[in-house]
Amino acid sequence: MALAFLTTMIGTTMPTPLYPLYERELGFGQVVVTLVFATYAVGVAAALVLTGRLSDQLGRRAVLLPGLALAAVSSAVFLIPDSLTALFVGRLLSGLSAGIFTGTATAMLVDLAPAGRQARYNLLAACVNMLGLGLGPVLAGALAEFAPLPLVLPYAVHIVLVGLTAVGLLLVAEPTDPPDGPVSWAPQKFGVPTEVRGVFVGAAIAGFAGFAVLGLFTAVSPAFLGQVLRVENHLVSGLVVFTLLGSSTLGQVASSRLALRPALLVGCGTLVVGVLVVGSSLALASMAVLLAGAAVAGVGQGMSFRAGLGAVTAGAPPERRSEVASSFFLVLYVALSLPVIGEGIASAALGLVTAGVVFSVVVAAIAAVAFVALYRRTMD
Repeated sequence: MALAFLTTMIGTTMPTPLYPLYERELGFGQVVVTLVFATYAVGVAAALVLTGRLSDQLGRRAVLLPGLALAAVSSAVFLIPDSLTALFVGRLLSGLSAGIFTGTATAMLVDLAPAGRQARYNLLAACVNMLGLGLGPVLAGALAEFAPLPLVLPYAVHIVLVGLTAVGLLLVAEPTDPPDGPVSWAPQKFGVPTEVRGVFVGAAIAGFAGFAVLGLFTAVSPAFLGQVLRVENHLVSGLVVFTLLGSSTLGQVASSRLALRPALLVGCGTLVVGVLVVGSSLALASMAVLLAGAAVAGVGQGMSFRAGLGAVTAGAPPERRSEVASSFFLVLYVALSLPVIGEGIASAALGLVTAGVVFSVVVAAIAAVAFVALYRRTMD
């Protein structure tokens, strides 16, 4: 189950180190790159809304297998040559597959956990999610740099991986007993009860800042490496993104050893520092500073994300927990898309470095606001 989750998330970030190749092949600029990237977030949000409740009615595997199929179809669409439309469609399908897996695969791993180990399996799901996102650019970057057909082979390899994990998933027993009766196709509800609204606001602001940083790295960092640092090695581009996402995984593990409120505060503070270091790296044109900032920001993002999700779901009434979690994820995926589009437009007007520095300062300020809001609530 974890391998199926990992493979799906690998596919969602494989285009990241390949964007400079697409720009040269198809003749578009950074604004289009950010729009293509944002299409993924639209797909994730749509899947969360439309399929969030289906696995409770149909069973986990019945929902996850179509999610794997969408992941394979997404990679197949990317194989269509010289087509900007294919990039948008492929990213949308990739987002749909990720949206299906994010909630349902996590639920299935928890369902499969031995008694008393649900928390560990929940942490496993969170780590697999981020590691998959981080390994996608590394795999695609290595294949693009050292193997032929850089815009073909990465997706062909991913299709094979999806096929293998689909066979494995078929061998996993369904852990739930779906109820009989008609299936409700009603969209997932969204809402934040009064009793959890205070902590939700602080956690959502912190999550917004953290996912905006993820969006910046996965959409814009290859352009910065190529245009500013003159680094055109696709594997290096993938490893820079992995630094952020791998550090996010470490931050999630670290947050599991702290109470939720301290983890949120430490995560927000670390995120502020990391984002400012990233902004400094853009101004200084320094790879070493960029990697340091990515590592620090990643730890802060991972801590604030996991602790924030835990805080809002723990404080919500059980009967509304799904609504609250869905609302939290909706904020995160808005953060993954809209700020990055703004950064792309700003880079066209102001230049990549200036826009990146301004973006970093704004995100750091947002994370600082979250820290203050959560600290005041803690003092109250």
